[in-house]
Amino acid sequence: KSKTLDELKQSLASNGSVEQTPEAQSLRIAELCEMKDSIVNQVTQLKASMESILEQWRAYDEIYAEVSLMTTRYLYCIDQCKPSGEEASLEALKKQVKTLQ
Repeated sequence: KSKTLDELKQSLASNGSVEQTPEAQSLRIAELCEMKDSIVNQVTQLKASMESILEQWRAYDEIYAEVSLMTTRYLYCIDQCKPSGEEASLEALKKQVKTLQ
C-alpha cells in the first residue's frame, strides 16, 4: 500500500508541471482509478485480517479466564490438603479426604 501511495505522490508531483493531452490525462485517470481500487482491496483484506485476529484474542481471553479460575481452584485445593503438622498421621489424612469429598 505504501508503494502505491508513493507512486501516486510521485506521479502527481511530476504531472503538476507538465501539461498533458486529453488522451494522456484519460490514461492517467484510468491508472489512478486502478491504484485506488488496489488500495480499497488492500484495506478490505486488512479489515478481514484484523477481524480474524480480534476474534482470536477474544477466544484467548475466554480461555485464559478459564485457566486462571482452574489454577486458583487447584492452588486452593493444594493449600487445603497440606498437613497441619510436620508429620501427618494416616488418620488425619483420611479425615481431610473425607472432608474434601
